[in-house]
Amino acid sequence: MNQFNLSFSPLLPSFVLIGFGVLALIIVALGFYARRRGTWLRALGLGLLLLALADPSLVREDRAGLKDVVAVVVDQSGSQTIGERQAQTEKASEALQKDLKALGNVDVRVIDSGRMDTQDDGTRLFSALNAGLADVPSERIGGVFMITDGLVDDIPANVDALGFKAPLHALITGHEGERDRRIELLEAPRFGIVGKDQTIELRVLDTANQPEPVVLKVRRDGNPVATLIAKPGERLRVPVRIEHGGPNVVELEVEALPDELTAINNKAVVTIEGVRDKLKVLLVSGEPHAGERMWRNLLKSDANVDLVHFTILRPPEKQDGTPINELSLIAFPTADLFGRKIKEFDLIVFDRYSNQSVLPMVYFDNIVRYVREGGALLLAAGPDFSGPDGLYYSPLGRIAPARPDGGLTESPFRAAISKEGAKHPVTRGLPGADQTPPAWSPWFRQVNAEVTRGASILDGADQKPLLVLSREGKGRIALLLSDQMWLWSRGFEGGGPYLDLLRRLAHWLMKEPELEEEALRANVRGQKIEIERQSLLAEVPPVKVTAPSGKETSVTLSPAEPGLWRASVDAGELGLYRLSDGTLSVLANVGPENPREFQDVVSTTERLRPLAEATGGMVRRIASGPNGDISLPRVVAMRESRVYGGSDYAAIRRNGASEVKGVGVTPLAIGLLGLLALLGSVVAGWLYEGRGEKRPSAKAT
Repeated sequence: MNQFNLSFSPLLPSFVLIGFGVLALIIVALGFYARRRGTWLRALGLGLLLLALADPSLVREDRAGLKDVVAVVVDQSGSQTIGERQAQTEKASEALQKDLKALGNVDVRVIDSGRMDTQDDGTRLFSALNAGLADVPSERIGGVFMITDGLVDDIPANVDALGFKAPLHALITGHEGERDRRIELLEAPRFGIVGKDQTIELRVLDTANQPEPVVLKVRRDGNPVATLIAKPGERLRVPVRIEHGGPNVVELEVEALPDELTAINNKAVVTIEGVRDKLKVLLVSGEPHAGERMWRNLLKSDANVDLVHFTILRPPEKQDGTPINELSLIAFPTADLFGRKIKEFDLIVFDRYSNQSVLPMVYFDNIVRYVREGGALLLAAGPDFSGPDGLYYSPLGRIAPARPDGGLTESPFRAAISKEGAKHPVTRGLPGADQTPPAWSPWFRQVNAEVTRGASILDGADQKPLLVLSREGKGRIALLLSDQMWLWSRGFEGGGPYLDLLRRLAHWLMKEPELEEEALRANVRGQKIEIERQSLLAEVPPVKVTAPSGKETSVTLSPAEPGLWRASVDAGELGLYRLSDGTLSVLANVGPENPREFQDVVSTTERLRPLAEATGGMVRRIASGPNGDISLPRVVAMRESRVYGGSDYAAIRRNGASEVKGVGVTPLAIGLLGLLALLGSVVAGWLYEGRGEKRPSAKAT
């Protein structure tokens, strides 16, 4: 196919040619005004001169026709896996490609949208379309067919935003009249203060608009916490108590309907990060001593700790007859601290306190009750702990994890991590513990005792227990059988890791998840779940992993560090996984908590209709029966038109695009042809004027 065009390559700048043109017009105009003979020949000569300066050429282009590019965008998002949609999509894609190729001169581009669920941005077919046609000029695009359920989340605002002028056709999978019940989250907090309630606002939606109330089940970390009655469409407020620091996974679930599309969106997951408000700590020092300032400085150094500190100024052996209340700088508010307000404290510390009759026995009973109901108690024992007036022989002895034998070691020794301590997160990996003996300074006093419950994580002289941890009811208790830790804080002979140890100890007492000695953890990394089991046991059982679909997998963990076993498993599904070893359980969410892709799964023709009809295209359902049977419109080709689709056909646009294979250029005003034309005009003008001058002379004779 050849095409001819006229091309100009001026020999002079444009403004010079324009000036010559104006001058030529003036000369020709004056000639006609003076009625001089041969003016039209001069005009022809000047015109030919200007044409020669413009250097015209005849350009011949050898062109080859190009195929029209038609895109078939196949929706591979999660909602397309529901029901018969995937089967319908596969059949429609195969049949459509066959019909388009039968038209001839068509380049069919099949573009899979891909699974974008993990990015929580829904189905993005137009982003996939733009990427798939990035190398195609817009004038070559003959049409776009989208095979989708209509749930597209990146629809352009108008036709101009498409970037091409071709029809868009949407072939909708699914069936008319589909029903689905789902939970819509309206407000979901991300953070909450431990011990306080957070409110989740939601509503239950039913596409059938049935007014019957439904049962809403609420679980926290896999444990049921509430059962509520919800009316479809009404706003519902669900209070949830934040029980611990770190992630609190809240599940909300309504029963699935027998005829609904899917139960995936009958659940909603909210992860609330538990954070502690200012920690309130009560420190009671039995007497002034060198270690008292260490405890005070440690607790006051943390801006997140609200410390209440009392020191008993008179030691037990001092008997001077002075009333106790006169020895206090301020009155000791025992009734408030150990009675009415005891539950306000996150941690109670007794530092070298002995039973001095300052606290009535009923208050010790309150402390025992406080621990068993979830409180935290740290006993830093001095020499009096094993004596008749020691705390062990008060009601606190009922929960103390070690029983003193009445002996006292008062010779140098170095603390060391015990076998259980090597596995415990409070002492595992302490700086200096990797040496034998540990690179810590010696202590000089220890209360001899025998462990009765819990675990000894530090050993002292002759491998006797030095730091014992135990659980009591819902609470926790720690017993430090020496008052010499202040030597580490003073840097005596290099000191020791007192800051790391005491901070970890405080966090364990207040149930921080990362310090639990028996814990099952699951961390999601992309499409992989990393499983970690913390335990003081010699062996741990395999972990059962339950996928959102209910599929179960048994995973055997491998030892990684003392007290730690690890494994990983590929997550083939998106959603909430449950992991359990028979004793402990944990939840892990793969992908977004509530994927946008599954929030609304009812297929629709309405989202794409305005844009498709604006391009001249059509939108229609393709389902013709059960088992994925489909019915497609006829595919035809048309020249430019306002409408490219109807009830039974869908057309592509023929663009007639071509590409240049070769170019030939023939100059018209330069060379022999141009020279002859220019000289011919000059000679003709000269001859014509010469004849005009001779005729008057002959007439006179």
